[in-house]
Amino acid sequence: MGELKTWGRVMAYAYPGDGAPDYFPCRYGTSKLLFRGPRRSLDRAYCVVLGGTATYGKFVARPYPALVEAATGLRMVNLGCINAGPDVYLNDPSVLAIAAQAQVSIVQIMGAPNLTNRFYTVHPRRNDRFLSAQPILKSMFREVDFTEFHFTRHMLQALQVAAPDRFLIVAEELRSAWVSRMQALLGSLSGRVLLLWIADQPPGQPEAVPDLTRDPVLVDVEMISSIRSDSRDYLEITSSPGARAQGLRGMNYGPMEAPAALLVPGPAVHAEIAAALASRLLRLL
Repeated sequence: MGELKTWGRVMAYAYPGDGAPDYFPCRYGTSKLLFRGPRRSLDRAYCVVLGGTATYGKFVARPYPALVEAATGLRMVNLGCINAGPDVYLNDPSVLAIAAQAQVSIVQIMGAPNLTNRFYTVHPRRNDRFLSAQPILKSMFREVDFTEFHFTRHMLQALQVAAPDRFLIVAEELRSAWVSRMQALLGSLSGRVLLLWIADQPPGQPEAVPDLTRDPVLVDVEMISSIRSDSRDYLEITSSPGARAQGLRGMNYGPMEAPAALLVPGPAVHAEIAAALASRLLRLL
């Protein structure tokens, strides 16, 4: 019965209900990860895109990697994973090997909470899933019941409310781990990397009181500066107010999914990302 329940959750994740687009889930190589399809052939030159929910293109019919392919003729392999952190790729040698053979690997800058660190562990493939707190974190927050948490952001928000000063120690660990992990990821891609910032605003300065509602969470301009030398190019894309104002227009989502759809880029934002990225890729290649 437990296996049936687990398989049901996997199916619901990979094959959403009525209203959502068909993501044509597929796999590459020997990876256990399900990526957005249709599956692209790797028998001739291609570019790969690594990243989180925006790259995957949840709730949109044509995410920006597909739009870039249509605009440039370059074969784009979408290896985005919903709520990914760098760990999802570092734990998957098959995907890293595919990315290392690409003409260019576009790496979306992902948030800092979704990685295993000295305070807590996350699921190796679903990086937003909080698995367990390390003894050091439990001793720091004795008033917190960590069994109540299933997701990293929820857990971090609770820690910030419980003890803002102690939370800053955790935030600093996440920033340090993120820089180290991103350097490892970029270093595995043979140097042919375009680092991509996608957000509603440009990266900010380090915050005395971190805003956990801003994506990518806990990533600031100093952290990006620490990893830029590991990439060939860096592209910063901030969505326009007009594109964001489109709201749910043109998005496909099932019953009860509207709140989640409001939190991710819609078709107009994907179009802006694709236009800027296509131009930069053509110059780079």
